Amino acid sequence: MSSHYEAPIREPLILGEKSYHDISVDVGAPILGKANKSWWICFSIALIAFLWGLGCIVYTVSTGIGVWGLNKTIGWAWDITNFVWWVGIGHAGTLISAVLLLFRQKWRMAINRSAEAMTIFAVVQAGLFPIIHMGRPWLAYWVVPIPNQFGSLWVNFNSPLLWDVFAISTYLSVSLVFWWTGLLPDFAMIRDRTKSPFQQKIYGILSFGWSGRAKDWQRFEEVSLVLAGLATPLVLSVHTIVSFDFATSVVPGWHSTIFPPYFVAGAIFSGFAMVQTLLLVMRKVVNLENYITIVHIEFMNKVILLTGGIVTVAYLTEYFIGWYSGVPYENYTYLSFGAATGPYWWAFWALIICNLIVPLTLWVKKWRRNILWTFIVALVINIGMWFERFDIIVICLSKDRLASTWTMFSPTFVDIGVFVGTIGFFFVLFLLYARTFPVIAQAEVKSILKSSGERYKRIRESGEDLAGTATDERTSNYATRPESLAAASNAESTYHQSTVNADALVDTETKKAEIDLMLAKIGTYDPATQSADDLKKISGVGPVLEQKLHQLGIYTYDQVSKMTKTEYDLLDEIIDAFPGRAERDDWAGQAQNLKQ
Repeated sequence: MSSHYEAPIREPLILGEKSYHDISVDVGAPILGKANKSWWICFSIALIAFLWGLGCIVYTVSTGIGVWGLNKTIGWAWDITNFVWWVGIGHAGTLISAVLLLFRQKWRMAINRSAEAMTIFAVVQAGLFPIIHMGRPWLAYWVVPIPNQFGSLWVNFNSPLLWDVFAISTYLSVSLVFWWTGLLPDFAMIRDRTKSPFQQKIYGILSFGWSGRAKDWQRFEEVSLVLAGLATPLVLSVHTIVSFDFATSVVPGWHSTIFPPYFVAGAIFSGFAMVQTLLLVMRKVVNLENYITIVHIEFMNKVILLTGGIVTVAYLTEYFIGWYSGVPYENYTYLSFGAATGPYWWAFWALIICNLIVPLTLWVKKWRRNILWTFIVALVINIGMWFERFDIIVICLSKDRLASTWTMFSPTFVDIGVFVGTIGFFFVLFLLYARTFPVIAQAEVKSILKSSGERYKRIRESGEDLAGTATDERTSNYATRPESLAAASNAESTYHQSTVNADALVDTETKKAEIDLMLAKIGTYDPATQSADDLKKISGVGPVLEQKLHQLGIYTYDQVSKMTKTEYDLLDEIIDAFPGRAERDDWAGQAQNLKQ
């Protein structure tokens, strides 16, 4: 069994004296409790930005896209820049969820839920720009390949713009199903912990009847692996197809075979930077420092370093090939001497500084593990990747092959307002999500508690027995009873009730001693003189829970009727299927009525 645990040299992924019950409480706290001041401040700022952007979108739709800074040469600019930027940000969610799941990376478990949510919300923002750019969004259905009132008008299947529609809609659909599937156990946890009848009903619907049976978990794992297998190719395909919007054209600087892998690496680069930005804010706002640790932050920074290195190689390749070709038009592309010294020099150097120079500081371990510096670097990378998309589109289009078409692009207040509005909308959605959905996959985090929890690592390193380490001392009175401790110390000679068959539930003598103490209080069951009651008549007890109660030696209504909060807490620690259910459903009161 020792091989099941991590080597001591590995840092814990869960800090503090956390038990299984603590994880349920901490994950459910932002939803079941009230929003703190930090949340309201962030939400207010995001809402103001969103309303500003909404006003600009309404003005654009009602007036026309002539209010943007587009001209006869630059028909793509701010809008498509933002579209590609948002799609790239959504890329990291699929990578963290699917690819790292297939590679069994434990550190993904505390951050995958937020990354998946970020993917959904980022793709929603990306989808707004092509629709608005149409000029007449109410006719957006014209891009769908179905017969319409114009008879023979069909979309051009040879166009990468149509491929975008299929790729991104597939990406959104698979990501949404993957996200929702992972949430089912957490919805059930909230359903069973809340005391609000309204929340119980809502989360009961959202959980799709999740009961925590072995069959549920088997199907859950099978579906998760299937969805991960489907989503993994999307990591490569989605941004590859987005790059085809440029690579299949004949515009200097765009017609490049390096674009597909370069765009994919850049998308992961910017996506991980946005995940870092969100997680560093969220771990403070909803008090999750013990679950989103320095280790998670450092691993994320290492991925940023890797993808940043790939992007750097792509930059150097583009610059070198443009120079080596000797073609004069290549000197006006987004990565060229002309771009570095021309009218858009500020955008070129913003790209170089933000994406090449600043991330290099993460090679220093001290800075890589510094939370404030990581937050600054993540913000800088997001800014730099936006400038990269801006440079690719605007610089390459501003100087075409005819000098008579050369022109400059200047965004209007509407361009800027729409972009700021989508950022506000993104954070509004994310903050509302953090208040209504569990931001950490508590079931997955619990699965690594014994191998990666700080408390368990410390106990193993000290050479102590793991007996009793699953006990939550703050909620269980048995853990501090002298007789319980004495029973644990005399574990080898301890006699347990013959009616107890809890080996499948507990594997420590301390826990078995605590079960004996509970049975001494509520009474033991003698099959020779007593008959077992149908515990399934108690609301909240199904066949599975009844079987587990039998394993603990609980067979009769009389035993259940004598339970108090102490016994309820012990059941929560041992069974840990639906924390708080016994107390909330008042099993003792129900058993008292059934006994009569």
